[in-house]
Order: sequence, then C-alpha cells, then structure tokens
Amino acid sequence: MKPIKKQSFSITNHNTTGLCLFLISLFLNFSTLYSQNEKSQDTTNFIYYPDKIMVRANLSTQSDNYLLNNKKGANLDLETNNSYKLFLSVDYKFIGFSYGFYPKFFGGNKDEDLKGKSTFSDYNFRFFLGRWLQTVNYSKTKGYYVANMSEFDPTWVEGKDPYIQFPDFKTLQLGMSTSYIFNPKFSLKSITTFTEWQKKSAGSFVPSLIYSYNTIRSKSDDIDGKQKEFDLRLAAGYYYNFIINKRFYVASHLSPSLGVKFMKDKSIDSGVETIEKDTYFTRNLDGGLKMGYNSDRILFGASLNFSVSSYNQDKSTVISNDKIFGLLYCGYRFDAPNFIAKPVEKIDGKIKM
Repeated sequence: MKPIKKQSFSITNHNTTGLCLFLISLFLNFSTLYSQNEKSQDTTNFIYYPDKIMVRANLSTQSDNYLLNNKKGANLDLETNNSYKLFLSVDYKFIGFSYGFYPKFFGGNKDEDLKGKSTFSDYNFRFFLGRWLQTVNYSKTKGYYVANMSEFDPTWVEGKDPYIQFPDFKTLQLGMSTSYIFNPKFSLKSITTFTEWQKKSAGSFVPSLIYSYNTIRSKSDDIDGKQKEFDLRLAAGYYYNFIINKRFYVASHLSPSLGVKFMKDKSIDSGVETIEKDTYFTRNLDGGLKMGYNSDRILFGASLNFSVSSYNQDKSTVISNDKIFGLLYCGYRFDAPNFIAKPVEKIDGKIKM
C-alpha cells in the first residue's frame, strides 16, 4: 500500500477574484446570447415563474470520506469531522448560484480534541440555456482523521483515545459539466432549480460530459505530497418526474458513467523527491429519489441520493469513494426587485429588436 498522500481534491492556488471575473463575464455573454424566452402564461406542459427569484436552503447529510482498499492489509478510511452540509441557493430565470458549508449549529466539528477540525466551502454556478445545462463548481475541504482506528491499534478506545489526524490533508476541486435534455416535454428545472413546474409526468435521457481538475495536498512529519488530477467522464443519465395531484411530485434519476483519470503525484519524503505519472480508468454510478410539494410561493421536500466511484490504483489496491446521503430542502419564490428585473428586460427588448 502506498503511503497516504492526503488524498483530497484541490486546485493549486486559484485566484478567487479571477474566478469571479470569469463567471461574471460568462453570465453577461450568456445573457446576451440566450435571454430567457419564457412567457408569463402557462403552457400545456409547464408553469413558468419568469418574474420570480427562487431562494432555497438545503440540508444534506453528505460526508466527505476516502477509502483505500488494500487486498493485502487493512483498509484506510479517512473522514472529515462533520455531520451535515448546508447549501444556500438563489435561482433566477436561467442562472443560479449556491454556497455550501459545514453549519456549526448542526453539530459540525464535534469532538475536535479527538478528531480534529474540518472545514468545507463550495461554490456552484449553473446556467440553463434552452435544453443545455452548464455548471461550474469550486470546492475546498480540509482536515481528515482515520475513522477505522481499531484496525490499526487494538488498544485504541473509542471516545477516549484520539484518532490519527491529518489537519493539512486538503482537497480543492474545479469541476464543470455540460448536459443536454433530449425530451422538450421534461423540465429538469422543476426538480433542480424550481424556476419552473412540470404539469404532466415526463422523463428524459440527459447525457453529460463531466470534467474536473483537482489538487490533493498532504503534509505530515517529513512527508510533503501534492497530487494533481484531471478527470474526464461521460455519463448516461435518465430522469423521470412523476406528478401527483398537480402539487406533489416523485422524481428519480440514475446516471452511470465511465471515464479516465490523468494523475501526477509529487512527494518529498525525508528530503527525497519522487514524481509519478499514471492514467486510470474510472467507474461511477450516481442516482437518487426525490419527492416534494410545490405551490406558487413555497416548496419543500426531501431526497435520498447515492454516489459510487472507484478505480484500480494497482493490482491489489482499489481507491473508492462511496456515499449515501439524505437531503431536506425548503424554498420561497418572491418577485424580482427592479434593480434585477429592469436590466434583464432591457436585454430582452434589444434581442427582440
């Protein structure tokens, strides 16, 4: 088994200001090219909310952990010290933004003296351009501990003895995805951003191209490691939204994908530098079941999701990251203020000319 290289996805010192300027530029270009053409009145298949801003709070039980499976020895389970993630979202017409973090008031970073401190931040932008969906995501996670201590130290006592901690185990990720919705009678917005509501049950094949750049940074004693990864995968997703009594829905999706991972690993152990380059084939399966209620103003619901990913590092070692988590959400629609609505209306008028 290779030494632990603090495997967390990270991006090498990306400038936040530069990222924001890039996204603002992206927004302005998309606004000009793909101004929303939704009408105020309902259609046969959809209810539109073109003048409403959707705000939501999503509470997720998703955890961050990495499992190193070694067929010749003990597995290594690395986890962050948190119980929940909170995401605050704002969506208007075809653009949306969300920010995620560990909420301390829901039990984040319990038992810091035993497990250490973990931090998490996530920024997500999404653009619906007709039947195309483009997402941009940046996330950072820091601080892990060895959850399966009993497998390494038989004398270790849970709740009394500290876990092995990796406070400088840091992951950053810049990821993007491009998706296409084949069925024009299916609204992906109705189960993701909720800026539309689907009136009739429908489903659609939604293939996606997913690409991300990650940097994994780890430090401990005499070991200093940095791992850079570029992942590219193609997902064959299918979504179905079942409408019940106009206001309730049950939606499911399943998205298997295959891809390739290009990895460069640079480590310094006791002053000796080692560089390794590898290419791996990856396997992923994502899915979930969501249900909820929608009215013209308020909405709420819950979902159960899973994510399975793995690749073979060598003949005896499999790197996997499997997650099953629940999510509760509630949201409210309100009229867009004039300082937001008027510029968009001017853009619409110029394009119609």
